Amino acid sequence: MKWFLSAAFPAILCLLLTTGCGESPQPVPEKKAEPAKPPEAVSGLTALYQMYNMARQWAPDVQVLRVRSLRLTEVESQAGKAGAWEATLVSPSLSRARMYTYSVVEAQGNLHQGVFKASEESYSGPHGQERPFPISAVQTDSEKAFGIAEKKGDYYVKKHPDMPVHYILELTPSHTNPMWRVIWGESVATSGFSILVDAATGEFAQALR
Repeated sequence: MKWFLSAAFPAILCLLLTTGCGESPQPVPEKKAEPAKPPEAVSGLTALYQMYNMARQWAPDVQVLRVRSLRLTEVESQAGKAGAWEATLVSPSLSRARMYTYSVVEAQGNLHQGVFKASEESYSGPHGQERPFPISAVQTDSEKAFGIAEKKGDYYVKKHPDMPVHYILELTPSHTNPMWRVIWGESVATSGFSILVDAATGEFAQALR
């Protein structure tokens, strides 16, 4: 009996191995690729930091002169957000200014996805109403500025629910801190209503008509 088991064991083992090796592997189901998410609008500070980081390579002492939102037909604007932003940044040590744009998509008007820099221009210091300021002075984002402006101007918003909204960030001699200007209308020139929100403190500053 022992002899029989010893003789049969290799055959049984071979049979088991042959059976196991003969089984075809089960195909792994392929994962379906998730559809690409549509590009989303971004807040002013999100875009500004992207542009500022690139500008720091150009001039370590770079300051902000002006930031404004740009409307894109390809990207739906949201409360306090836009598909593209434009910033004018200056370097006092170089006496130069440079415009940058940040867009979430390629678009008309020479807008490229990501950060794009334009050519340099001369800058002789503050002139007109605009004053340069450090980016650290901006502690309030455009989203919060819109929320404050919407509450303060709710009567106007209710009358014009579909009116486009634009945003400008700048420092003028009229204020100590840079201001977010939330503008209802196609442009500043044609707007009949806008609200200033302090970009440093996040407080309502003034309603303009």
